[in-house]
Amino acid sequence: MNDMAISERLLPLQLNDVSFRHRNQTLLQDINLQLGVSGRTVLLGPNGAGKSLLMRLCHGLLDPTSGTVRWALDNRSWADIRQRQAMVFQRPVLLRRSALANIRHALALHGVKRSERNTLAMAALDRFGLASLSARPARVLSGGEQQRLALARAWALQPEILFLDEPTSALDPAAVKAVEDAVAAFQALGTRIVMSTHDMGQARRMADDVVFLLRGRVHEHAPASTFFESPQTPEAAAFIRGELIW
Repeated sequence: MNDMAISERLLPLQLNDVSFRHRNQTLLQDINLQLGVSGRTVLLGPNGAGKSLLMRLCHGLLDPTSGTVRWALDNRSWADIRQRQAMVFQRPVLLRRSALANIRHALALHGVKRSERNTLAMAALDRFGLASLSARPARVLSGGEQQRLALARAWALQPEILFLDEPTSALDPAAVKAVEDAVAAFQALGTRIVMSTHDMGQARRMADDVVFLLRGRVHEHAPASTFFESPQTPEAAAFIRGELIW
């Protein structure tokens, strides 16, 4: 984290009465949620519950139809707020250029001096075991390598908060472990983690707290141990048991 990020924290993030409608359909409704300054929050729920949409609203890719998404640094410009966060998608969004150039481009957008970009980008690639692939076109990398590249790109930016949208859904076990190890490294760096997953084992391994979404609403938000051992709603209990709910 840079010195400004430490002295002027972006977090906590507060969502107040947030709803989102699209084509006359309410996809998220009356979301009230606070994400504190540290930890790993895992979003759980069936397909269509609103997990990815909620993260996009938090990240600023979408504006809520009603309600507010408010950061602690709400007095700063949106450009400054965006530079303090990062998001990695289920299918990484990579440019048609080399792995190294993908990270260099991200650093350029964040205002890093040209003379520093190559060193920082190579350090990030090395941190994620991709240094030998620096010159390879990003889009020909394997799925696991592309996901690690997306994480390396985020790492180079030193975000205060990292959103991960089902980052391991299409990966083999070895690649899953590599991603989970990377998430642990981000947390050790001081990055706040918010991630969605359909893997209940992964949720148990990774979560400090769980937000359970159903039909566009937050049904539960609790410490992970409480959620998995004593869910407060029948829907959450059924979901934990592996039953189909909607």
